[in-house]
Amino acid sequence: MEYKKHLYMTIFPVNALIASQLDPAAFGEHYAVGSNKYYSGKMIFVELDVNFRDPYFDIDNGLAATVAHADTGLPKRTKFISSYGVLEHVPFNVLKDVYLVTINGKVLGLQRKEYTVVNRPDLIRMYQEICPLETFVASTKDQREFGKFITRETKTKGAPKIVFTQIEFNIEEFFERNKGRDIHVCQIPNVNPYRVRDCINELASHPDKLTKTISLGTVLKDVSYRLIRHGLWFLDGDEMIFYGMPSLEELENQHYSWWKVA
Repeated sequence: MEYKKHLYMTIFPVNALIASQLDPAAFGEHYAVGSNKYYSGKMIFVELDVNFRDPYFDIDNGLAATVAHADTGLPKRTKFISSYGVLEHVPFNVLKDVYLVTINGKVLGLQRKEYTVVNRPDLIRMYQEICPLETFVASTKDQREFGKFITRETKTKGAPKIVFTQIEFNIEEFFERNKGRDIHVCQIPNVNPYRVRDCINELASHPDKLTKTISLGTVLKDVSYRLIRHGLWFLDGDEMIFYGMPSLEELENQHYSWWKVA
């Protein structure tokens, strides 16, 4: 039996280029729960144009080895092509849909959208860098400015390309909840609430400060997909690709099996 071949780039929990004969839904389910050789938990990946080639990758040989098993006729689930420096060598014009996979293997596809939001310049936002960095950052920069800063304006905390998201965080609620408390709490798990407080206060009181690192590790493994605000951004200097989250109504009516787990 002939199976269609796919190229996938995982961006969470690792950055890798993988060939597969599974469609996106089956690939996400296999990666998350179908094999104990790989990973147990949520994951994020993007499908690439199968015609994409770059000298950095041995794609032709990887795809040639992606064939159904001779004994069972079952499709080849994963053929790793590269596990290092993948995002850096993938141009954005070969990106297709992004897929968010829950811990039980349910898959939600996100399509490219034009990001037209006009942001308040003084708002403090919480950004989770997804790939290749994993830093959790508070910043007064909007999404376009933040991505350009990471990919072009800083070498100490930057990368040539970046994938990140914004985490839903109510600052007023955070301070109100901790008013008068000896021990602070934070709605984002496994994040130091005192560090969150100090970073917010420093950004609010020092306009020259534009970003503050809250945590060097990712919060994605612990937080719900429900806390993703707007969607995911791919940035390379001035080049920006945005994948928008569906509306609440769409999630409840069209993607309920994914939403109830997320």
